[in-house]
Amino acid sequence: MKQFLITVAGVFAGLALFMIGVPLLILAVVAGSLRPAPLAPRTVLVLDLRGGLSDQATTSPLALLQGRSLSVMGIEETLRRAARDGRVKGLFVRLPEGGMAPAAADELRLAFLGFRAAGKPILVHSQGLYPGGMVTSTYELAAASGDIWMQPASSFQATGLARQDVFFGGFFKRHGVVADFQQRYEYKTAIDPFLYSDYTAAHRQSELSWLGSVYDTAIADAAADRGKSAAAVRTLIEAGPYPAEDAMAKGLVDHVGQVKAAENDLLAKAGAGARLVEFDDYAARGGGGGEGGPGDPAIAVIAAEGDIMTGRGSGPSPLSAGSTIRSDEVSKAFYDAIDDKSVRAIVFRVSSPGGSDTASEQILAAVRAARAAGKPVVVSMGTYGASGGYWISSQASEIVAEPGTLTGSIGVFGGKFALGPALAKFGVDVRGLSVGGDYAGAFSSEGPMTGAQRAAYSAWMDRIYNGFVGRVAEGRRLPVARVREIARGRVWTGAQAKALGLVDRLGGFYDAAERAKALAGTKGPARLVSFTVRSSPLEALRRMLGAGSQSATIAAAALAVLEDPATRATLADVADARLRAQGATVLASRLAQ
Repeated sequence: MKQFLITVAGVFAGLALFMIGVPLLILAVVAGSLRPAPLAPRTVLVLDLRGGLSDQATTSPLALLQGRSLSVMGIEETLRRAARDGRVKGLFVRLPEGGMAPAAADELRLAFLGFRAAGKPILVHSQGLYPGGMVTSTYELAAASGDIWMQPASSFQATGLARQDVFFGGFFKRHGVVADFQQRYEYKTAIDPFLYSDYTAAHRQSELSWLGSVYDTAIADAAADRGKSAAAVRTLIEAGPYPAEDAMAKGLVDHVGQVKAAENDLLAKAGAGARLVEFDDYAARGGGGGEGGPGDPAIAVIAAEGDIMTGRGSGPSPLSAGSTIRSDEVSKAFYDAIDDKSVRAIVFRVSSPGGSDTASEQILAAVRAARAAGKPVVVSMGTYGASGGYWISSQASEIVAEPGTLTGSIGVFGGKFALGPALAKFGVDVRGLSVGGDYAGAFSSEGPMTGAQRAAYSAWMDRIYNGFVGRVAEGRRLPVARVREIARGRVWTGAQAKALGLVDRLGGFYDAAERAKALAGTKGPARLVSFTVRSSPLEALRRMLGAGSQSATIAAAALAVLEDPATRATLADVADARLRAQGATVLASRLAQ
């Protein structure tokens, strides 16, 4: 029976791999066969931010199928290249209607200002700014464009920031669910919604503090870019909401008009014959934002985004659009960079809200090894660098964060849900058995921990917390008592963390790269070389489905089909037809060669 179930699982896994992986492979082959049409001498790039952003490039099949391939780092790199490209004459941006991650807005703002500094205009178009998330950060980014358009009759509702949490404490108490958790310490509030029915004083203080910091940064940046005082912008924004026409009259936006009118306006500025080109299409043409050549010193780039976990298989889960940080793969990237004699320094891009302490310690050990090998490590923080994300950053040579990065959260929490009492009300009895020591059954859902189990678990959490504090104190050259004072699980923004000594500088990825060059003593251009381990979409699927014999056989058959000359000729016809539909003259197809 066991073998039968394994066989059935393998067949289903193979079918899933065939149904999802093969279409992705076909799309990849077709896309790879299409030669991009020549770029017009006057090109305006179109960047649509309405579909969401990751911090770093993703290979998640789900994300790619949903069209969510834009990343903050990818946009920044492409804009640096476009700023030097004489054919690119401007940038047209579609704004999201809701909020965006504050650190993403901070970093893209720097990229926008750099693009404009090259003498190239940016026009952003909004179909409305509505409450939801960090909408003031969206306006911060819009202000960096220098030319904000809104659709007629849309609404400007970026009047501030708000968030809410759902608390289950009363519900659990009523139904007998025991949330048996511990935290170090009162500001480590991720579990508070399971313990209480309202914000604790510490929870409220922490949330309002970082929200206020994000809001202040967004107002200050928007005011600077609009040529107004921060007080004036704050007063105008908080007096809203406004219809688009009133927002223009008050100087919050520049024009009211439909998307087509905005496009035509920017095309006219770009010059006769200018054409719109999708940002992804331009990015796919290759080239990087770095300035170094083959003979120049190398700065290794190691990127890590998502929850921190032990093991292998970095990159996304095939069933989500997100990524994970796998300690084996990130550590390997560091040791590869250590062994590469051309590498002078390392930029470690981190965007993580935390994860496993043991995985974090493995990565931190690799950071220490790089520094011991004489290769400075500069951390560039993205949206998050908190909890485990701060653990792996804490002993870098320097830490660079955006003002809106959420960092710190130096603390630990853990525990379990004891569901036995709740299920007993419905006639469902949870019973557990264990052998060995009393702690063996500590995480049974039958009931809360015993006094002895709780004491043992508490001692373990104390060891983790004390170790975390000690690593931060050593890495940041701060007294342990000072770290304990500012830690206690509290989240800080990058701006707040800099004032506390947890961050060295405020800035983006390329600021971190410049610091890495300086610390390595490298003068002149340097190559930015990626050492990040990235899986292909097919590899991500295979990790999920496993390498059972049936799934492997089906995958091999699919690959054989794609290698068949007749199949490739058919794909070539598809590619040619697509090109001709776009007005191109197809002389030969790469697939047919």
